[in-house]
Amino acid sequence: MEGLREQKNDCQIGFSINALESVTEALGAGRNIAMKFALFGIGSGICADPEVAAEAARTAEAAGFESVWTGEHVVLPDPQQPPSPAAPDFPMMHPSTALAYIAGVTSELKLGTGIVLIAQRNPVVLAKEMASLDVLSKGRLILGVGAGYLKAEFDALGVDFATRGARTDEYIDALRALWNQDNPEFAGRYVRFSGIDARPRPVQAGGPPVVAGGHSAAAFKRAVTRCQGWYGFALDVDGTQQCVEGLQTALKRHERPQGLGDLEISVTPRVRLDSDTVKQFEDLGVHRLIALTPQRSAEELMTFIKRTGDELI
Repeated sequence: MEGLREQKNDCQIGFSINALESVTEALGAGRNIAMKFALFGIGSGICADPEVAAEAARTAEAAGFESVWTGEHVVLPDPQQPPSPAAPDFPMMHPSTALAYIAGVTSELKLGTGIVLIAQRNPVVLAKEMASLDVLSKGRLILGVGAGYLKAEFDALGVDFATRGARTDEYIDALRALWNQDNPEFAGRYVRFSGIDARPRPVQAGGPPVVAGGHSAAAFKRAVTRCQGWYGFALDVDGTQQCVEGLQTALKRHERPQGLGDLEISVTPRVRLDSDTVKQFEDLGVHRLIALTPQRSAEELMTFIKRTGDELI
């Protein structure tokens, strides 16, 4: 939902599932890694109520969930029109604000942005924002980023929609320069800085892991060449397989920096989860399933979290 469509692309990228052994290893498949379970939508909809969000996060932590994830849209088109994912009055809290609050009411739960629309941001400000969140949470941040897909949102912010992909790639590099260089400097097309420093630095060595969202060839390339992970939103098993094949194609075509490690795959499924469905995602190489939050009532949400913990975790 949140900024995960850089282009209209249903992951229809042909590539044999019989990928090269090195490609399979880079995806981290076949290593008997236990599935991680997460919750999407903390800070949005029903969880825009801070009491509900806090209860959901604490319940998820107790149930064995690995992480909770926010979405992001600064504004939504009014009236709603495709491809907008929600009505204009659907509440969505700012990701770092919501996650800083959740960090204060939990102790081990990881905190994911799913995703931050990085192309809309000033990367110098975003680097400070996310470093601060990583410090406050004692190193629990996972930074999901995406290029965005709502032109009306970019227009409202005064950001060029056509260059969002290039900005996304450049801004990821700029964040890491600010987090890791002794004397940060960067000279890109859209951002330049030198003779500055920004403290505190993130707790996590190298900065929070960066996860690229999106179902396009550009998003797959971004995940492979710049990010520790990839995130696909609202996918069924078949759609996930197509996207995994797209990632395999990208891994064949583009060199993955060794320091990024295996590519971790996260998916928000559009289908109801049971043990058989979880196994199907697991067989495709998915490492994390980020379930959508029920929106009808807080009681239903807590029941869903507890049932998922009892039956699947």
